[in-house]
Amino acid sequence: MLIYLLRHGLTAYNAEKRYQGQRDIPLSPEGRAQLCRADIQPKTVYITPLCRTRQTAEVLFPEADLVEVRDLQEMCFGSFEGRNFIEMEHDPDYLAWVDANCESPCPDGETKARFSARVCRAFSALVDKALADGEEMLVILAHGGTQMAAMERFALPHEDYYHWCAPNAGGYLLDARDWAAHRILHLVKTVQYTKEAAR
Repeated sequence: MLIYLLRHGLTAYNAEKRYQGQRDIPLSPEGRAQLCRADIQPKTVYITPLCRTRQTAEVLFPEADLVEVRDLQEMCFGSFEGRNFIEMEHDPDYLAWVDANCESPCPDGETKARFSARVCRAFSALVDKALADGEEMLVILAHGGTQMAAMERFALPHEDYYHWCAPNAGGYLLDARDWAAHRILHLVKTVQYTKEAAR
């Protein structure tokens, strides 16, 4: 079975390098215009409750059924959401979080460890179900953090969390041949669903 693990298209917060987290920020007009229809036609695409994933999926996979999975949504950055690093360069809570390699809890938010555990549980359940159902393809369209958590935990070659944040509307094609025996996925290639990449 092949797995596509994709990131949503560009939002205004992405362009402004703001922490987006669980704020329900839509695609920007530019982000929507960049997208192109995907070269695969899955029956079902798993998205999150945040509208940027649904809006991206509607362009990439216009004929697919879209199924929301709450626990695949982005990390909650608490009081950092809506702000960028320039606006927080003197914020002691933010500086302490960065000094802790972003591993400590965000004020009113999640820790990276708790977020990763949440995502990996939901991701594993989808892979297990797709394999049990004899599916040949599983498509998940979520967030940069979702990709980083799942890829760090399950992907070969092993790379650290931050290595795995794909560009907007980009992601990974993975082979699940060793999932049942070893809970690992093999990276086949990266993919990008923007008009510029399709040229």
